Amino acid sequence: MSIVSGDRRGHSGLSVWLIGLAVVLVAALGIWALAARGGSSRPVLAVGSQRGGTKALMLASGALDGAPYRVEWSEFPAAQNLLEAIGAGAVDLGMASDAPFQFAYQNGQPIKAVAALSARPRPHGSLAVLVPRGSPLRRAADLRGKRIATGQGSIGHYTLLRVLEANGLKPDDVKIVFLSPSDAKAAFDSGAVDAWSTWQPYVPTALATGARILADGADYFDSYAFDIASDRAVQDKPALLADFLRREADAYLWAKTHPRDYAKVLSRETGLPEPIALYFIEHQAMVRVPIDATLQAGQKDVVAHFRSAGALRGNRPLEQAYHPLLAGAASKAP
Repeated sequence: MSIVSGDRRGHSGLSVWLIGLAVVLVAALGIWALAARGGSSRPVLAVGSQRGGTKALMLASGALDGAPYRVEWSEFPAAQNLLEAIGAGAVDLGMASDAPFQFAYQNGQPIKAVAALSARPRPHGSLAVLVPRGSPLRRAADLRGKRIATGQGSIGHYTLLRVLEANGLKPDDVKIVFLSPSDAKAAFDSGAVDAWSTWQPYVPTALATGARILADGADYFDSYAFDIASDRAVQDKPALLADFLRREADAYLWAKTHPRDYAKVLSRETGLPEPIALYFIEHQAMVRVPIDATLQAGQKDVVAHFRSAGALRGNRPLEQAYHPLLAGAASKAP
């Protein structure tokens, strides 16, 4: 079942348990109804995975065992690529940080955040502005006039904007070079850029070759991850999505007590050395959190920073960016 906090004793706890059970049962009935309408073949849920993370988690934990549908996996190097695939309808569901989601949503992608996760405690060494070995830069204020690689609209881009602001700098005070993760790494390693604002698993990969953290994102803001679905999948596959989200929440609970088992599968799926895969997992202890008013209020700040930097064109209503399927599965199941 999905993560529920609080005392389960008494009538209130029993009510919460019954509501959760009802959601799961209704979602399951909806899935079997889809399968029955489609004949003997099972329905399909297309899921995107960034650098193998979600796929490895679900495989390692066994969370999909017994699922009455088939998952088709697709791999992506960064959130931007994943979100474009979701928006195009090539993928039904995928996980990305809040910043790239808000960037893509404001720029018109037909997508919705259907569930949220957060790392608790806030993980240091997960989001960072990096400098190469031997760099003369010692503090964030030294970035003035420097070339900094990151992905446009990425969580690395947002991290950089927050670091600059906190240290009295504006985006125009530096030269931001928008590159894919692989191109950013090549530019960083060759000295073509002075710094790289990036995320997991690129942070530990760079640290392993002598890079140094100049500014750690955890010192500047809280970040969230969203499970993001296409508008079409929300309409056509709500029961499948809700069931997958429930299983994913269970998988993250499993990962907290089985980090090495998860790391072995992550290493196999991605080619990352096992120590770096373990670093990834230990610095990304995610748990399900509600898409509530507090979370949504914080997301306004993400959009405001991108807008202030001139990075956003759209002005879509933020309240329409969310569709918490776990709360609405009972009414949406076919």
